[in-house]
Amino acid sequence: MDDMYGADVLANGWRERGAKKVPQVAAEVDLVVEVADDGFCGAVTRVQGGNVELEDRRGRRRLFPLGGGFLIDGGPVRLVVPAAKEQGQRRTASGSFVVADQRARVALPSRILVEGKHDAELVEKVWGADLRVEGVVVEFLQGVDLLDDLLAAEPPSAKRKYGVLVDHLVPGSKESRVADAVARGPHGRHLRIVGHPFVDVWQCVTPRALGIAKWPEIPRGIEWKVGICRAFGWPHETQADTARAWQYILSKVTTYRDLEPALLGRVEELIDFVTAPTD
Repeated sequence: MDDMYGADVLANGWRERGAKKVPQVAAEVDLVVEVADDGFCGAVTRVQGGNVELEDRRGRRRLFPLGGGFLIDGGPVRLVVPAAKEQGQRRTASGSFVVADQRARVALPSRILVEGKHDAELVEKVWGADLRVEGVVVEFLQGVDLLDDLLAAEPPSAKRKYGVLVDHLVPGSKESRVADAVARGPHGRHLRIVGHPFVDVWQCVTPRALGIAKWPEIPRGIEWKVGICRAFGWPHETQADTARAWQYILSKVTTYRDLEPALLGRVEELIDFVTAPTD
């Protein structure tokens, strides 16, 4: 015999059966809703901390808890937090747009040469993503004095160009004399030497990034990095002390904005030079 009364009316969920389901609506900005309790009607201006802010046509703003108790066109709705919107195109630390799903290219024959390990680490931190997309390798020389030897062993050519970044490239400096001599030599055509005016690449990190007013001035006769560590009150007795100091400085660099323009333009110039199509 059929049960004329159907299922057990006391079973779990019996109150909800047959009840009209209230739709959920994302509380997007500018959505106009009415508060069922008091008739306040306004547009959504923001959602924060589990609340929604509404602004009426007179400019009055009120906060209400998200959830039920709202009407749209006279019908009940539950306001919920809007889904997170996809962010715009991301940028690399150098300010370039991120290339989605881009694998690193096979390394080009051309190279960017820098004076030391710290220079290479700084370039990698800011331009690393760009360089991998372009297939450019950065190598360090352990000093500009060794540039001539490298060029003699592996001469540049139209298909193997070298871009060289030099510290303290100012008129009259040792670095400037070496750069001028190399540029006038047999390899100058396929070589570009640029530099920044600072004593060391450490100074290419802006004082603002480090939370200081300016870099300390180190008297002549004192090894510059040791003098910097002393001025900041950092350990400075060993090479490991200097390495730790640099890692701290490098940790303060997150984007190109943390670097001096005198370095930014020169690195970009070298990337353009070594990636330019060969004739």
